Amino acid sequence: MTHISSALPFALAAALALPAAAQEIDPADWDAVSDAADGQTVYWHAWGGDTATNDFIAWVGEQVDAEYGVTLEHVKLSDTGDAVTRVLSEKQAGQDEDGAVDLIWINGPNFASMKEAELLFGPFAEELPNWQYVDVEGKTVQTDFTVPTDGLEAPWAMAQVVFMYDTADMEGPLASSEAILEWASANPGRFTYPQPPDFLGSTFLKQTLIELTDDNDTLATPVEEADFQEVTAPLWDYLDELTPNLWRQGRAYPASGPAQIQLLADNEIDLAVSFSPNEASRNIAQNQLPDTIRTFVLEDGTLGNASFVAIPYNSGSKAGAMVVANYLMSPEAQARAQDPEVLGYNTVLAMDKLSEEQRAAFDALDLGIATLSPEELGTVQPEPHPSWMTRITEEWIERYGVVQ
Repeated sequence: MTHISSALPFALAAALALPAAAQEIDPADWDAVSDAADGQTVYWHAWGGDTATNDFIAWVGEQVDAEYGVTLEHVKLSDTGDAVTRVLSEKQAGQDEDGAVDLIWINGPNFASMKEAELLFGPFAEELPNWQYVDVEGKTVQTDFTVPTDGLEAPWAMAQVVFMYDTADMEGPLASSEAILEWASANPGRFTYPQPPDFLGSTFLKQTLIELTDDNDTLATPVEEADFQEVTAPLWDYLDELTPNLWRQGRAYPASGPAQIQLLADNEIDLAVSFSPNEASRNIAQNQLPDTIRTFVLEDGTLGNASFVAIPYNSGSKAGAMVVANYLMSPEAQARAQDPEVLGYNTVLAMDKLSEEQRAAFDALDLGIATLSPEELGTVQPEPHPSWMTRITEEWIERYGVVQ
Protein backbone atom coordinates (compact mmCIF):
# COMPACT_ATOMS: atom_id res chain seq x y z
CA MET A 1 0.00 0.00 0.00
CA THR A 2 3.19 2.41 -0.17
CA HIS A 3 2.60 5.70 -1.96
CA ILE A 4 5.03 5.90 -4.84
CA SER A 5 4.77 8.76 -7.28
CA SER A 6 8.04 8.05 -9.03
CA ALA A 7 10.71 5.37 -8.91
CA LEU A 8 14.43 5.86 -9.31
CA PRO A 9 15.54 4.45 -12.67
CA PHE A 10 17.00 0.99 -12.28
CA ALA A 11 19.98 1.88 -14.45
CA LEU A 12 20.97 4.78 -12.20
CA ALA A 13 20.60 2.65 -9.11
CA ALA A 14 22.79 -0.04 -10.59
CA ALA A 15 25.39 2.49 -11.69
CA LEU A 16 25.75 3.80 -8.16
CA ALA A 17 25.87 0.39 -6.51
CA LEU A 18 28.68 -0.05 -4.02
CA PRO A 19 29.31 -2.64 -1.30
CA ALA A 20 27.06 -2.04 1.69
CA ALA A 21 28.56 -0.90 4.95
CA ALA A 22 29.24 -3.47 7.62
CA GLN A 23 26.32 -4.23 9.86
CA GLU A 24 27.11 -2.96 13.33
CA ILE A 25 24.18 -4.68 15.04
CA ASP A 26 23.01 -8.28 15.03
CA PRO A 27 19.21 -8.18 14.55
CA ALA A 28 18.94 -11.61 16.20
CA ASP A 29 20.30 -10.25 19.51
CA TRP A 30 17.18 -8.37 20.58
CA ASP A 31 18.52 -7.43 24.00
CA ALA A 32 21.48 -5.74 22.34
CA VAL A 33 19.19 -4.06 19.80
CA SER A 34 16.94 -2.74 22.56
CA ASP A 35 19.88 -1.43 24.56
CA ALA A 36 21.41 0.30 21.54
CA ALA A 37 18.06 1.81 20.55
CA ASP A 38 17.57 3.61 23.86
CA GLY A 39 18.07 7.32 23.25
CA GLN A 40 18.18 7.10 19.45
CA THR A 41 16.13 9.31 17.13
CA VAL A 42 14.63 7.58 14.08
CA TYR A 43 13.75 9.70 11.07
CA TRP A 44 10.96 7.76 9.35
CA HIS A 45 10.46 9.02 5.81
CA ALA A 46 6.85 8.15 5.03
CA TRP A 47 3.99 9.43 2.96
CA GLY A 48 2.42 12.39 4.73
CA GLY A 49 -0.68 12.98 2.65
CA ASP A 50 -3.28 11.51 5.02
CA THR A 51 -4.15 12.85 8.46
CA ALA A 52 -5.18 9.46 9.85
CA THR A 53 -1.90 7.89 8.77
CA ASN A 54 0.06 10.77 10.24
CA ASP A 55 -1.82 10.36 13.53
CA PHE A 56 -1.09 6.63 13.58
CA ILE A 57 2.63 7.23 13.04
CA ALA A 58 2.58 9.76 15.89
CA TRP A 59 0.93 7.12 18.11
CA VAL A 60 3.62 4.59 17.18
CA GLY A 61 6.19 7.19 18.19
CA GLU A 62 4.57 7.52 21.62
CA GLN A 63 4.69 3.74 22.13
CA VAL A 64 8.32 3.20 21.15
CA ASP A 65 9.38 6.21 23.19
CA ALA A 66 7.64 4.91 26.31
CA GLU A 67 8.87 1.32 25.92
CA TYR A 68 12.30 1.69 24.34
CA GLY A 69 13.32 5.33 24.69
CA VAL A 70 13.23 5.79 20.90
CA THR A 71 12.23 9.17 19.49
CA LEU A 72 10.35 8.83 16.20
CA GLU A 73 10.31 11.77 13.80
CA HIS A 74 7.95 11.54 10.83
CA VAL A 75 9.50 13.11 7.73
CA LYS A 76 6.41 13.59 5.58
CA LEU A 77 6.83 12.78 1.91
CA SER A 78 4.69 13.30 -1.14
CA ASP A 79 7.04 11.10 -3.19
CA THR A 80 8.88 8.11 -1.72
CA GLY A 81 11.43 8.50 -4.49
CA ASP A 82 12.70 11.64 -2.74
CA ALA A 83 13.98 9.56 0.18
CA VAL A 84 15.51 7.00 -2.19
CA THR A 85 17.30 9.76 -4.07
CA ARG A 86 18.59 11.19 -0.78
CA VAL A 87 20.19 7.88 0.20
CA LEU A 88 21.70 7.47 -3.26
CA SER A 89 23.12 10.97 -3.13
CA GLU A 90 24.71 10.26 0.24
CA LYS A 91 26.18 7.04 -1.12
CA GLN A 92 27.64 8.89 -4.07
CA ALA A 93 29.12 11.49 -1.72
CA GLY A 94 30.67 8.81 0.48
CA GLN A 95 28.41 9.47 3.46
CA ASP A 96 28.24 5.89 4.68
CA GLU A 97 27.30 6.72 8.27
CA ASP A 98 24.65 8.86 9.99
CA GLY A 99 22.52 9.34 6.89
CA ALA A 100 19.43 11.51 6.92
CA VAL A 101 17.03 8.59 6.42
CA ASP A 102 16.65 5.91 9.11
CA LEU A 103 13.46 4.19 7.98
CA ILE A 104 11.41 4.31 4.77
CA TRP A 105 7.82 3.28 4.07
CA ILE A 106 8.53 1.57 0.79
CA ASN A 107 7.70 -1.09 -1.73
CA GLY A 108 7.66 -1.80 -5.43
CA PRO A 109 10.07 -0.04 -7.80
CA ASN A 110 11.73 1.96 -5.03
CA PHE A 111 12.52 -1.17 -3.03
CA ALA A 112 13.82 -2.93 -6.13
CA SER A 113 16.11 0.02 -6.90
CA MET A 114 17.51 0.21 -3.37
CA LYS A 115 17.99 -3.54 -3.17
CA GLU A 116 19.78 -3.62 -6.51
CA ALA A 117 22.08 -0.79 -5.47
CA GLU A 118 22.81 -2.44 -2.09
CA LEU A 119 21.48 0.57 -0.22
CA LEU A 120 19.61 -1.37 2.46
CA PHE A 121 20.60 -2.65 5.89
CA GLY A 122 19.93 -6.26 6.61
CA PRO A 123 18.68 -8.87 6.45
CA PHE A 124 16.85 -7.98 9.63
CA ALA A 125 13.08 -8.40 9.26
CA GLU A 126 12.77 -12.12 9.92
CA GLU A 127 14.98 -11.86 13.00
CA LEU A 128 12.65 -9.44 14.77
CA PRO A 129 10.67 -10.89 17.71
CA ASN A 130 7.26 -10.08 16.23
CA TRP A 131 8.04 -11.86 12.95
CA GLN A 132 6.77 -14.99 14.72
CA TYR A 133 3.21 -13.68 14.25
CA VAL A 134 3.45 -12.80 10.55
CA ASP A 135 1.36 -14.77 8.05
CA VAL A 136 4.09 -16.03 5.73
CA GLU A 137 1.80 -18.65 4.20
CA GLY A 138 -1.27 -16.62 3.32
CA LYS A 139 0.11 -13.17 2.54
CA THR A 140 2.72 -11.71 0.20
CA VAL A 141 5.16 -10.66 2.91
CA GLN A 142 8.35 -12.22 1.52
CA THR A 143 8.11 -10.82 -2.01
CA ASP A 144 7.54 -7.25 -3.10
CA PHE A 145 6.15 -6.82 -6.62
CA THR A 146 7.65 -10.29 -7.38
CA VAL A 147 11.09 -9.26 -5.96
CA PRO A 148 12.18 -11.39 -2.95
CA THR A 149 12.50 -9.23 0.14
CA ASP A 150 15.33 -11.36 1.59
CA GLY A 151 14.68 -9.89 5.02
CA LEU A 152 15.54 -6.36 3.86
CA GLU A 153 12.10 -4.94 4.65
CA ALA A 154 9.48 -5.67 7.28
CA PRO A 155 5.76 -5.81 6.40
CA TRP A 156 3.27 -3.77 8.37
CA ALA A 157 0.03 -3.51 6.36
CA MET A 158 -1.88 -5.35 3.67
CA ALA A 159 -3.72 -3.60 0.87
CA GLN A 160 -6.11 -4.66 -1.89
CA VAL A 161 -7.86 -2.71 -4.60
CA VAL A 162 -11.55 -2.06 -3.95
CA PHE A 163 -14.00 0.29 -5.59
CA MET A 164 -16.11 2.64 -3.48
CA TYR A 165 -19.54 3.62 -4.75
CA ASP A 166 -22.51 5.59 -3.51
CA THR A 167 -25.60 3.40 -3.24
CA ALA A 168 -27.72 6.54 -3.39
CA ASP A 169 -26.64 6.95 -7.02
CA MET A 170 -25.60 3.47 -8.21
CA GLU A 171 -27.69 0.32 -8.20
CA GLY A 172 -24.90 -2.02 -7.18
CA PRO A 173 -21.39 -3.37 -7.75
CA LEU A 174 -19.79 -3.63 -11.18
CA ALA A 175 -18.30 -6.98 -12.11
CA SER A 176 -15.39 -6.07 -14.35
CA SER A 177 -13.35 -3.32 -15.95
CA GLU A 178 -15.60 -3.58 -18.99
CA ALA A 179 -18.64 -3.07 -16.76
CA ILE A 180 -16.97 0.02 -15.29
CA LEU A 181 -16.44 1.35 -18.81
CA GLU A 182 -20.08 0.72 -19.73
CA TRP A 183 -21.28 2.42 -16.55
CA ALA A 184 -18.95 5.40 -17.03
CA SER A 185 -20.15 5.81 -20.62
CA ALA A 186 -23.74 5.87 -19.41
CA ASN A 187 -22.85 8.20 -16.51
CA PRO A 188 -20.21 10.59 -17.85
CA GLY A 189 -18.27 12.62 -15.34
CA ARG A 190 -19.10 10.41 -12.35
CA PHE A 191 -15.84 8.42 -12.14
CA THR A 192 -12.18 9.35 -11.92
CA TYR A 193 -8.89 8.15 -10.44
CA PRO A 194 -5.85 10.00 -9.04
CA GLN A 195 -3.48 11.34 -11.65
CA PRO A 196 -0.41 9.14 -12.24
CA PRO A 197 2.36 9.15 -11.12
CA ASP A 198 0.33 9.20 -7.90
CA PHE A 199 0.61 5.69 -6.50
CA LEU A 200 -3.12 5.02 -6.41
CA GLY A 201 -3.58 6.25 -9.96
CA SER A 202 -0.78 4.00 -11.19
CA THR A 203 -2.32 1.13 -9.22
CA PHE A 204 -5.60 1.61 -11.09
CA LEU A 205 -3.66 1.30 -14.36
CA LYS A 206 -2.04 -1.94 -13.19
CA GLN A 207 -5.38 -3.34 -12.00
CA THR A 208 -6.97 -2.63 -15.36
CA LEU A 209 -4.02 -4.08 -17.28
CA ILE A 210 -4.07 -7.27 -15.20
CA GLU A 211 -7.73 -7.82 -16.00
CA LEU A 212 -7.56 -6.93 -19.69
CA THR A 213 -4.40 -8.73 -20.74
CA ASP A 214 -4.28 -12.40 -21.64
CA ASP A 215 -0.60 -12.58 -20.68
CA ASN A 216 -0.39 -12.13 -16.91
CA ASP A 217 2.65 -14.44 -16.69
CA THR A 218 4.58 -11.88 -18.72
CA LEU A 219 3.74 -9.20 -16.15
CA ALA A 220 5.71 -11.15 -13.54
CA THR A 221 8.92 -10.66 -15.53
CA PRO A 222 10.85 -7.43 -16.22
CA VAL A 223 9.15 -5.20 -18.77
CA GLU A 224 12.31 -5.17 -20.88
CA GLU A 225 11.77 -8.86 -21.62
CA ALA A 226 8.31 -8.30 -23.11
CA ASP A 227 6.75 -6.63 -26.12
CA PHE A 228 5.45 -3.68 -24.11
CA GLN A 229 3.21 -2.22 -26.80
CA GLU A 230 1.57 -5.55 -27.59
CA VAL A 231 0.95 -6.48 -23.94
CA THR A 232 -0.42 -3.06 -23.00
CA ALA A 233 -2.44 -2.36 -26.15
CA PRO A 234 -5.72 -3.46 -24.49
CA LEU A 235 -5.10 -0.99 -21.66
CA TRP A 236 -4.62 2.00 -23.98
CA ASP A 237 -7.65 1.02 -26.07
CA TYR A 238 -9.69 0.85 -22.87
CA LEU A 239 -8.45 4.21 -21.59
CA ASP A 240 -9.07 5.85 -24.96
CA GLU A 241 -12.75 4.99 -24.49
CA LEU A 242 -12.90 5.69 -20.76
CA THR A 243 -11.06 9.02 -20.56
CA PRO A 244 -13.65 11.27 -22.26
CA ASN A 245 -16.27 9.94 -19.83
CA LEU A 246 -14.26 10.66 -16.68
CA TRP A 247 -14.77 13.57 -14.30
CA ARG A 248 -14.04 16.78 -16.21
CA GLN A 249 -13.71 14.64 -19.35
CA GLY A 250 -10.25 13.51 -18.30
CA ARG A 251 -8.90 17.05 -18.65
CA ALA A 252 -8.12 17.14 -14.93
CA TYR A 253 -7.64 14.51 -12.23
CA PRO A 254 -7.56 14.53 -8.44
CA ALA A 255 -3.97 14.81 -7.29
CA SER A 256 -4.21 12.07 -4.66
CA GLY A 257 -6.41 9.50 -2.98
CA PRO A 258 -7.66 11.97 -0.34
CA ALA A 259 -8.52 14.47 -3.10
CA GLN A 260 -10.52 11.74 -4.85
CA ILE A 261 -12.32 10.96 -1.56
CA GLN A 262 -13.27 14.62 -1.31
CA LEU A 263 -14.89 14.45 -4.75
CA LEU A 264 -16.91 11.46 -3.57
CA ALA A 265 -17.87 13.30 -0.39
CA ASP A 266 -18.92 16.37 -2.40
CA ASN A 267 -21.08 14.19 -4.70
CA GLU A 268 -19.03 15.20 -7.72
CA ILE A 269 -18.42 11.52 -8.48
CA ASP A 270 -20.22 8.27 -7.59
CA LEU A 271 -17.38 5.78 -8.08
CA ALA A 272 -13.78 5.86 -6.82
CA VAL A 273 -10.85 3.49 -6.45
CA SER A 274 -9.12 2.64 -3.17
CA PHE A 275 -6.21 0.46 -2.11
CA SER A 276 -7.58 -0.02 1.41
CA PRO A 277 -10.59 -2.33 1.84
CA ASN A 278 -11.53 -0.50 5.04
CA GLU A 279 -11.10 3.06 3.75
CA ALA A 280 -14.79 3.65 3.11
CA SER A 281 -15.77 2.52 6.60
CA ARG A 282 -13.01 4.62 8.11
CA ASN A 283 -14.16 7.72 6.29
CA ILE A 284 -17.79 7.05 7.22
CA ALA A 285 -16.77 6.65 10.87
CA GLN A 286 -14.91 9.95 10.70
CA ASN A 287 -17.85 11.69 8.99
CA GLN A 288 -15.81 12.22 5.83
CA LEU A 289 -18.17 10.16 3.63
CA PRO A 290 -21.93 9.54 3.74
CA ASP A 291 -23.11 6.23 5.17
CA THR A 292 -24.50 5.28 1.75
CA ILE A 293 -20.98 4.45 0.50
CA ARG A 294 -20.15 0.76 -0.01
CA THR A 295 -17.29 -1.18 -1.58
CA PHE A 296 -16.92 -3.96 -4.12
CA VAL A 297 -14.22 -5.97 -5.88
CA LEU A 298 -14.27 -7.36 -9.40
CA GLU A 299 -15.39 -10.92 -10.10
CA ASP A 300 -11.90 -12.08 -11.09
CA GLY A 301 -10.34 -10.50 -8.01
CA THR A 302 -8.22 -7.41 -7.55
CA LEU A 303 -4.61 -6.45 -7.07
CA GLY A 304 -3.11 -6.69 -3.60
CA ASN A 305 0.23 -6.20 -1.85
CA ALA A 306 1.95 -5.44 1.44
CA SER A 307 3.39 -2.21 2.74
CA PHE A 308 6.90 -2.48 4.16
CA VAL A 309 9.50 -0.49 6.03
CA ALA A 310 13.19 -0.70 5.19
CA ILE A 311 16.36 0.66 6.79
CA PRO A 312 19.01 2.40 4.64
CA TYR A 313 22.53 1.01 4.87
CA ASN A 314 23.90 4.26 6.30
CA SER A 315 21.33 4.94 8.99
CA GLY A 316 22.91 6.02 12.25
CA SER A 317 19.93 4.67 14.20
CA LYS A 318 19.58 1.11 12.91
CA ALA A 319 18.67 -0.28 16.32
CA GLY A 320 15.96 2.32 16.81
CA ALA A 321 14.66 1.68 13.29
CA MET A 322 14.43 -2.06 14.04
CA VAL A 323 12.51 -1.28 17.21
CA VAL A 324 9.98 0.72 15.17
CA ALA A 325 9.74 -1.99 12.49
CA ASN A 326 9.22 -4.64 15.15
CA TYR A 327 6.56 -2.61 16.93
CA LEU A 328 4.66 -2.09 13.69
CA MET A 329 4.31 -5.90 13.46
CA SER A 330 3.11 -6.25 17.06
CA PRO A 331 -0.44 -7.51 17.66
CA GLU A 332 -1.20 -4.24 19.49
CA ALA A 333 -0.13 -2.01 16.59
CA GLN A 334 -1.71 -4.29 14.00
CA ALA A 335 -5.08 -4.32 15.75
CA ARG A 336 -5.02 -0.54 16.07
CA ALA A 337 -4.12 -0.14 12.40
CA GLN A 338 -7.02 -2.41 11.37
CA ASP A 339 -9.55 -0.36 13.32
CA PRO A 340 -11.52 1.63 10.68
CA GLU A 341 -11.71 4.56 13.05
CA VAL A 342 -7.90 4.68 13.10
CA LEU A 343 -6.58 3.44 9.72
CA GLY A 344 -8.51 0.44 8.47
CA TYR A 345 -5.44 -1.37 7.11
CA ASN A 346 -5.59 -5.15 6.85
CA THR A 347 -3.20 -7.00 9.13
CA VAL A 348 -0.05 -8.87 8.09
CA LEU A 349 -0.47 -11.28 11.00
CA ALA A 350 -1.84 -14.82 11.09
CA MET A 351 -4.67 -15.11 13.61
CA ASP A 352 -3.78 -18.72 14.42
CA LYS A 353 -0.34 -17.60 15.60
CA LEU A 354 -1.78 -15.24 18.20
CA SER A 355 -2.83 -15.95 21.75
CA GLU A 356 -6.50 -15.95 22.65
CA GLU A 357 -6.11 -12.53 24.23
CA GLN A 358 -4.33 -11.14 21.18
CA ARG A 359 -7.00 -12.50 18.82
CA ALA A 360 -9.71 -10.97 20.98
CA ALA A 361 -8.47 -7.49 20.13
CA PHE A 362 -9.06 -8.19 16.44
CA ASP A 363 -12.37 -9.97 17.03
CA ALA A 364 -13.64 -6.96 18.95
CA LEU A 365 -13.11 -4.60 16.03
CA ASP A 366 -16.19 -3.27 14.29
CA LEU A 367 -14.89 -3.17 10.73
CA GLY A 368 -17.77 -1.01 9.60
CA ILE A 369 -20.75 -1.16 7.30
CA ALA A 370 -18.74 -0.66 4.11
CA THR A 371 -16.01 -3.26 4.72
CA LEU A 372 -16.03 -6.54 2.84
CA SER A 373 -15.27 -9.77 4.68
CA PRO A 374 -12.12 -11.72 3.72
CA GLU A 375 -14.35 -14.10 1.76
CA GLU A 376 -16.03 -11.24 -0.09
CA LEU A 377 -12.63 -9.75 -1.00
CA GLY A 378 -12.08 -12.86 -3.11
CA THR A 379 -8.95 -13.58 -5.10
CA VAL A 380 -5.93 -11.35 -4.55
CA GLN A 381 -4.16 -10.76 -7.85
CA PRO A 382 -0.35 -10.53 -7.56
CA GLU A 383 1.60 -7.39 -8.37
CA PRO A 384 3.45 -7.22 -11.68
CA HIS A 385 7.22 -6.84 -11.69
CA PRO A 386 8.03 -3.28 -10.49
CA SER A 387 9.37 -2.25 -13.89
CA TRP A 388 5.83 -2.47 -15.31
CA MET A 389 4.52 0.16 -12.93
CA THR A 390 7.29 2.55 -13.93
CA ARG A 391 6.81 1.99 -17.66
CA ILE A 392 3.00 2.15 -17.81
CA THR A 393 3.04 5.30 -15.66
CA GLU A 394 5.47 6.96 -18.06
CA GLU A 395 3.35 5.89 -21.01
CA TRP A 396 0.17 7.18 -19.37
CA ILE A 397 1.76 10.57 -18.75
CA GLU A 398 2.79 10.78 -22.39
CA ARG A 399 -0.67 9.79 -23.66
CA TYR A 400 -3.08 11.34 -21.13
CA GLY A 401 -1.12 13.52 -18.74
CA VAL A 402 -2.49 16.92 -17.89
CA VAL A 403 -0.98 19.91 -16.14
CA GLN A 404 -2.44 20.51 -12.66
